[in-house]
Amino acid sequence: MVTEFKSQLQPKYLEDLVNKYQQEYSQALPFPHIVIDNFLPEPILNRVLQEFPSPETIDWKTFDNSAEKKLASTSELQMGENTRLLLQQLNSSTFINFLEQLTGIEGIIPDPHYLGGGLHQIEQGGYLKIHVDFNRHKRLRLDRRLNLLIYLNKDWQEEYGGHFEMWNTDMTKCEKKILPIFNRCVIFNTTDFSFHGHPEPLNCPENRTRKSLALYYYSNGRPASEVADGHTTVFKDRPEDSIKRKAGFTSATLKTTLKKLLPPILIDIKKYLSHKS
Repeated sequence: MVTEFKSQLQPKYLEDLVNKYQQEYSQALPFPHIVIDNFLPEPILNRVLQEFPSPETIDWKTFDNSAEKKLASTSELQMGENTRLLLQQLNSSTFINFLEQLTGIEGIIPDPHYLGGGLHQIEQGGYLKIHVDFNRHKRLRLDRRLNLLIYLNKDWQEEYGGHFEMWNTDMTKCEKKILPIFNRCVIFNTTDFSFHGHPEPLNCPENRTRKSLALYYYSNGRPASEVADGHTTVFKDRPEDSIKRKAGFTSATLKTTLKKLLPPILIDIKKYLSHKS
C-alpha cells in the first residue's frame, strides 16, 4: 500500500501534472481551477471507498436547513486506515510543493484538523447551495486559499445529479458543471468570488449516496483584492432561487392578506365545508 502511494505521489508524477495543467489552471473560468480524472491509482481509492462509513455507522455531523442538507466528518477516529494515510499524503510536503507550483500560491499550509473538510456524504434529496467558503481558520488563524475535492462515486449516472457547479462573479450564470464521478479530483482557488456548490437536490437511488473527500489549504496572509473582512460561509441565490423565493413570499402574503379581509363567518364556512369533504 505504501509503495502504491509513493509511485503515484512522487515528485515526478506531480511535476508532470504541473507541466500539463499549470497554464489551464490560471486561465480557467469563472475562477482558477482544474479537473483531473484518474487522479490516483484505482486500488487506493477502492480501499478508501470500501471503508467509507455509511450514514448509519458513525456519528456524522448533520446539516439540514434551507442552504445545505449533508453529512460530514472531520474525525480521524471515524476514518479507516487507508483514508487516513491518503489524507496525510495529501497534506505532505511533497504534495504541498505540487499545489504551490500548480496554483502559483506561495506558502501553502495544510490543515491537520480538516476543519470543514474530511469526509462528505449527501443522501438522496440532499444539496449544498451556491456559496463562497469561510475565509479564515479560527484555530490556526490562517487565510483559506484552496479547496481539493476527490469524488468516490462509482458508476455515477448523469441523471443522478450531484453536479459540482461553478458560477460567475455576479451570480448570473453557471459557467461549469462537474459530475462527481469516481477518482475525479477538483482543485480551485477560494476567494470572495469563487461561487460554487451542489444546488440541485440529489436524484440518485435511495441506496446510493454522493461521497467525497475534501481538503482545504491555507496561507499566512493573502492578496487584499481576494477578500473583504473575515466571514463564515456565505450562501447566494441563483436567479431561479430568487424568483422562487419571491413567488413563495408573494403567495404567502396574499393568503395572509385575504384571510384578514374575509369576514369571520366566511372563514368558518370554508373550514366547515373542508371538514365535511
